[in-house]
Amino acid sequence: MPDSSDSTRDLLEQVHSASEPELTERLRHINEALANLRFRLASGQIEDPQRIRKYKKAIARIKTELHAREMGIPTMRKAAR
Repeated sequence: MPDSSDSTRDLLEQVHSASEPELTERLRHINEALANLRFRLASGQIEDPQRIRKYKKAIARIKTELHAREMGIPTMRKAAR
């Protein structure tokens, strides 16, 4: 989950080094967690609403990486090496 990463850089490194099945599984888990967070936000049980934003950004980063791999486009991190 995005919460397991200490920073955005850590999350990006994890995303770039993960295999496609790992990314797909992680994406599924994050989507489930986001749905749970939205439900808790609506019922007033969430203490940090910024977590929703963090999860949405993590989803976008994972989808971007999966799409880049599908298209055969080197990501910024790989291109810099």
